[in-house]
Amino acid sequence: MSDLPMTANPVPVQQALDGLSNSPYLWNSLRWLVEAGYRGEKAVIARELAPFADVGKRRFLDFGCGTGAFAACFPAQHYVGIDPATVYIQFAGRTRTGSYLASVGEQLPFAPASFDAALVLGVLHHLSDDVAGAALAELHRVLRAGATLLVIEDVPPPDQWNVAGHAMHWLDRGGHIRSDADYRTLFGSGYTVVRSYPMRSGICDYGVYVLQRS
Repeated sequence: MSDLPMTANPVPVQQALDGLSNSPYLWNSLRWLVEAGYRGEKAVIARELAPFADVGKRRFLDFGCGTGAFAACFPAQHYVGIDPATVYIQFAGRTRTGSYLASVGEQLPFAPASFDAALVLGVLHHLSDDVAGAALAELHRVLRAGATLLVIEDVPPPDQWNVAGHAMHWLDRGGHIRSDADYRTLFGSGYTVVRSYPMRSGICDYGVYVLQRS
């Protein structure tokens, strides 16, 4: 889960979050706690990408992998995580299995059709429409035709009584939490939405989009 500095939080709150997010261990521990051990995300990854089916035949890209929290969901030899935050990539390389590269999403260091599937989890809501569109175009380039792109993104909590979830979104450092319609518009003509559904992970609400690269 990448963490890019875009937010409207007051300065003291922002400074505290900056300090927390700059410590991969503390940041990962906080996310693990509020998202109930990532059980929701891991179940979706296992169901929609089936990473351990046909082991050795598919290559997976974790786009905006952050601290590599989901690396264990994939075969280590066929998993590549990328993130612009060098401190996260270094942490993941020391503590997780798989391969990691520091890279911005708009210029991926891979040849066309390098991957059979990709995961984008909690990344797009950190990006403006222009940057997110460029990143999705790059993903389109490095994915093979017909590949699966699994997008799991923050959405406004549908339950008004999910006070903790609303507070988490207020604290979230991403400034572009979109509606379902906005996410679909963002995907554009390069991807077909095969299915989509809501998902709750701990106190956090997500929209799940299973996309096929056209």
